[in-house]
Amino acid sequence: MITAIVLIQTAADRLTEAAQEIADIDGVDEVYSCAGDVDLIAMLRVRRHEDLADIVPGRINKVAGVLDTDTHIAFRSYSRRDEEAAFAIGLEEE
Repeated sequence: MITAIVLIQTAADRLTEAAQEIADIDGVDEVYSCAGDVDLIAMLRVRRHEDLADIVPGRINKVAGVLDTDTHIAFRSYSRRDEEAAFAIGLEEE
């Protein structure tokens, strides 16, 4: 599975509608509105790199109000939850 993080700038008057339209696209797992240099962050999970090409320029960039996107492809995932789960193996109470 390929994970991509897409930073999205939108027109202020279309932020809510654009976020929902993007969230409804197959392959988009989550969309966050945020403060900072970008307006939205979309988390994509797809099987093939070609799927990213279909989703980002083919769908997200065509949503009304989307002004710009910046896509980052994740190489590896790290999380505290994964670490805690690994150390808890075999420690379940009966």
